[in-house]
Amino acid sequence: MSRSQITIEALQAKTGEVLGVSQWRTVDQPRIDGFAELTEDPQWIHTDPERAARESPFGTTIAHGFLSLSLLSAMAMDVLPAIKGQAMGINYGFDKVRFMNPVREGSKVRGTFTLLEVKQRSQSEWQLRHGVSVEIEGQDKPALIAEWLSLAIVK
Repeated sequence: MSRSQITIEALQAKTGEVLGVSQWRTVDQPRIDGFAELTEDPQWIHTDPERAARESPFGTTIAHGFLSLSLLSAMAMDVLPAIKGQAMGINYGFDKVRFMNPVREGSKVRGTFTLLEVKQRSQSEWQLRHGVSVEIEGQDKPALIAEWLSLAIVK
């Protein structure tokens, strides 16, 4: 599926709007275990279902907060439009990240992206700020909220 394309000027006009909601993604134990291995963070609350069932207040393993955060890239590809003439996009970081609610193993999550700002930094460089909320299916409280910064290099 190809992403819709938009000019930088048309994107600026959407400041303050929700640009989209991603598809649901399941956070299962193999995904959690793979993330634990890659990040060298095998803490039992993530990787030991039996112990988590016995000792954790969550009753099961939970995803690393950074795993939930890392899913933003895939979620963004679901919904954010491609900018016409963009040569590349660069992750510029976060101004704010709050982990609000643990993501229990087997949960489904999805992201909602709101365009907060489009600021020109140079003739070819634009800084984008998105407000992001990662919802957990069936939960009132989101997994996380963030303000995500990226740079769009436009020809």
